Amino acid sequence: MLRNFFLKGAASVALFVFAACCHAQSYRSIVAAAHPLAADAGLEMLAKGGSALDAAIAVQLVLGLVEPESSGIGGGAFLLYWSEKEKRLRSYDGRETAPAAARPDRFLNMKFMEAAVGGRSVGVPGVIAMLELAHRNHGRLAWRELFQPAIRIAESGFDVSPRLRRVLEEERFLREDAEARALYYSGGQRVVNKAYAATLRKLAEDGAALYGGEIAADIVRGVRARGGDMTLQDLAAYRAVEREPVCGPYRRYRVCSMGPPSAGGIAVLQILGILERTAFDKAPPRSVQAVHLFAEAGRLAYADRARYGADPDFVPVPVKALLSPSYLQKRSLMIGERAMRLAPPGDTESGTSHLSIADADGNVVSMTTTIESSFGSRVMARGFHLNNELTDFDFVPGGANAVAAGKRPRSSMAPVIVFDAAGRVRLAVGSPGGPWIINYVARTLVAVLDRGLDPQAAIDEPNFGNRNGPTVLEEGVTPAALVEALKARGHETRLAPLQSGLHAIERAPDGWRGGADTRREGAVRGR
Repeated sequence: MLRNFFLKGAASVALFVFAACCHAQSYRSIVAAAHPLAADAGLEMLAKGGSALDAAIAVQLVLGLVEPESSGIGGGAFLLYWSEKEKRLRSYDGRETAPAAARPDRFLNMKFMEAAVGGRSVGVPGVIAMLELAHRNHGRLAWRELFQPAIRIAESGFDVSPRLRRVLEEERFLREDAEARALYYSGGQRVVNKAYAATLRKLAEDGAALYGGEIAADIVRGVRARGGDMTLQDLAAYRAVEREPVCGPYRRYRVCSMGPPSAGGIAVLQILGILERTAFDKAPPRSVQAVHLFAEAGRLAYADRARYGADPDFVPVPVKALLSPSYLQKRSLMIGERAMRLAPPGDTESGTSHLSIADADGNVVSMTTTIESSFGSRVMARGFHLNNELTDFDFVPGGANAVAAGKRPRSSMAPVIVFDAAGRVRLAVGSPGGPWIINYVARTLVAVLDRGLDPQAAIDEPNFGNRNGPTVLEEGVTPAALVEALKARGHETRLAPLQSGLHAIERAPDGWRGGADTRREGAVRGR
């Protein structure tokens, strides 16, 4: 999509304007995912009469093969599921857990890459257990059938995409793993992953095979060979959890996301709640005033995330207090005409991919899935990559997000489902991007709900935001005049790539329409 820029007067510098090429096509059922082959796999399940959850499983299994730098069965995920029959929103926690040997000083005095690369950073994978739990509640097709597209592609091979080729060439540590070296660096343009196909065959018969037997033994062997301390008992003890979603109002909508141990949902709701209590709706779209208010709301939300985000099974997380109208009003009053230097947390006495799916019956999935950094820990086992999710814990002991045995690290993942005033699903959206996820999702919600953009146009808009530090804007598409106007308001500004991977679906008058982030290799498929 062609990006066009324009500037208004000095009092209202506009950020960007996009020329949309066409109206998004609508479908009875839809898949928006990070790779065309994954989206095709999801659509194949929908065509067979599968539910949105069935399609999500097929998508995830293919993503772990064709987008291995971002997610896979060696990682974790959070999933929201709207059941049209039950008229109920359910959320599933497949976040990784720390092994029993983990202690608060696990990463003390270590630089990030020193901690991330190798077995020390690997948490017990949770995505397969989570998907199996959700499938028991919402699946229609047989579990084994959902594995067939990924098995087929793994055996026949797939062409390495430009993005995967680029990240493989830029990667400094992956070659240290013998399995990865043989799979990706043999000189060919096509990847055949027979080890992954064999693993999927075992999991197709019994998802618990990841947590015991040969697969588990190979995971433990690979982790411990690279300096980790995971055991077979750690894998056998893992349990996915169904949790209550977090929800809050925004204008005439109800916005729902994942609760703790993700801090992402709370932070997105805080940004929206704070904006609603400012003059954000009166600021011209993409103006300096709009960017300033959004950045300051983000600054406040990230301050609370750093203080309160944690695993609720270990640390009380004051969700209701953080989202209460009186608290959000008090936080909004801290925003002035000039940027805060550093927002304090409030006193009340949290390598990735995303997929959004709707089936013809109105069931909806919004799922964010991760192995943390690109290629995770750079440790492979049986054809898949193991996460480095434990580096999402605080490196310095003492806080709510300190490392502890069996604990789930804080996350920024924020899969979202939005409901209209009649209680119908209006929108499902999410993104990868580490701690930037919160800003990516919040600014897309504002673009759709406040400005009426369709999902693709909203996703294509440039990224920006604040994590309680510099105000960062997407490089290559930000006018210099905007940067200078923000500096005049006291913002420290930086330009950065801000490579989101947003995927969204929206209810349209005649079905569903979707959007996939062109910053990656996403695709929308429907029927």
